Amino acid sequence: MMLAQLSAVTAQDLFVGLRLDLALKLGLAVLMGGAIGMERQIAGKPAGLRTNILICLGSALMMDLSIHLTGADGRVGDPARLAAQVITGIGFLGAGTIMQAKGTITGLTSAATIWAVAAIGLTIGADYYVEGLGAGAMVLLVLLVLGNLEHKLVRTRRTAPLTLRTAVKADFAPMEQLFHDCGLKVTEKQVFDHPRDRVFELRLRGPSPQFEVARELLLERPDVLDVTLH
Repeated sequence: MMLAQLSAVTAQDLFVGLRLDLALKLGLAVLMGGAIGMERQIAGKPAGLRTNILICLGSALMMDLSIHLTGADGRVGDPARLAAQVITGIGFLGAGTIMQAKGTITGLTSAATIWAVAAIGLTIGADYYVEGLGAGAMVLLVLLVLGNLEHKLVRTRRTAPLTLRTAVKADFAPMEQLFHDCGLKVTEKQVFDHPRDRVFELRLRGPSPQFEVARELLLERPDVLDVTLH
């Protein structure tokens, strides 16, 4: 009986002394960050496998540190303070993945994924293992399943207004041909002449991805000053 109690105490002391609980947290953080990062890596995104692992691992470590950190007087500090700093820092990192080219924004999903991975790491670091694993599974579900659904929705046809600002007295015929070549049809057109430019208020119909393709091609023309999709 005494031997069994001594063995139990020794095992508990060993668990606490070696911080096996921290090893479990970091291992789960690597697992969740790696699973999400692998999906991002396969999709060819800038924030891939190693990035998401490091974010989740670092967040879990900082959360564990904030929970167990004590001051000089022995009192435990506020765990929310370090967690708040992690969230702020992730905001800057996420902003770095967002790129803009001729008005087209890319990288928003990568930035949101980084933010979610950091939240998973903080959750695991705070000893909420089931919640962290569940959130990681849901993030993977969103990225894997809803990504395909989003792609199908993007391929659908739609009608949208477009404002085309051109040089004075610009000819619309070649621009209309450009729309036609992109698979878009001009269903409505209004022309407004100003001293410094000519503005075409259009309504187009066609496949959703072709709107951005047509916009990029229009901006390459020297007589086009600006293109705004509404």
